[in-house]
Amino acid sequence: MTIHEITDPADPRLADYIGLTDVVRRLKHEPEGGFFLAEGQLVMRRAALIGCVPRSLLLAPNRRDGLLPELAALDCPTYIASPEVLHAVTGFHVHRGALASFFRPPQRSAAGVLATARRVLVLEQVNSPTNLGAIFRSAAGLGIDAVLLSPTSCDPLYRRAVRVSMGEVFAVPYAYLDPWPAALDTVREAGFRILALTPAADAIRLEDVRLADDDRAALLLGAEGPGLTADAMAASDLRVRIPMAAGVDSLNVAAAAAVACWAVGRRP
Repeated sequence: MTIHEITDPADPRLADYIGLTDVVRRLKHEPEGGFFLAEGQLVMRRAALIGCVPRSLLLAPNRRDGLLPELAALDCPTYIASPEVLHAVTGFHVHRGALASFFRPPQRSAAGVLATARRVLVLEQVNSPTNLGAIFRSAAGLGIDAVLLSPTSCDPLYRRAVRVSMGEVFAVPYAYLDPWPAALDTVREAGFRILALTPAADAIRLEDVRLADDDRAALLLGAEGPGLTADAMAASDLRVRIPMAAGVDSLNVAAAAAVACWAVGRRP
């Protein structure tokens, strides 16, 4: 690990970390640049242990001596900057005091992801990083093998999604389905039954769907608020619902995904 003290927020070596609060810019800049950011040492370590290749670390001075051994061993530049410089570069107070830039892993194909899966989530227009990160964390913990996304869904490697997932976006295989929703045929051709989540009263109760361990099932969920589009719903095999109480019509998409994952996920 090579240490570099940074005193100028305009130092070009910090280009990966500029303007982290500009979501629109970051969602374009990071994929095009072939990198992603991890925030906090636990998430940074998870990325390193899963095999992601580091570009650099950016630390506050008080994190230098307490760096986790797995991070201290990384072969990349480590930049040390004061909280004031960190704030000027990133646009916010980096209270965890540790960021890392990693090269993006090769993008997987939907067919490749489906080949070894039995239970998957399919997400349409889920563009909230917080919701997406929570969904990945539920998928990892509740027996889901992979996540497939419409092209309009959020980048799973966006910093906030990575943080909320606690690094599970590195562990759960994912791919994009394009064109949408025609590419749902790829899921069906791989032997999956597509179950579309909806609050509609005439949909089948999720607990009434019977699945054997070897059955292939894909849970299809839509964006917060509008839910699934009519075209995506029409491309499903079965409409299912989570029964609700007290007159509540639906759950947040991340909460609904967690319930659905628990209902159909494969667990020991």
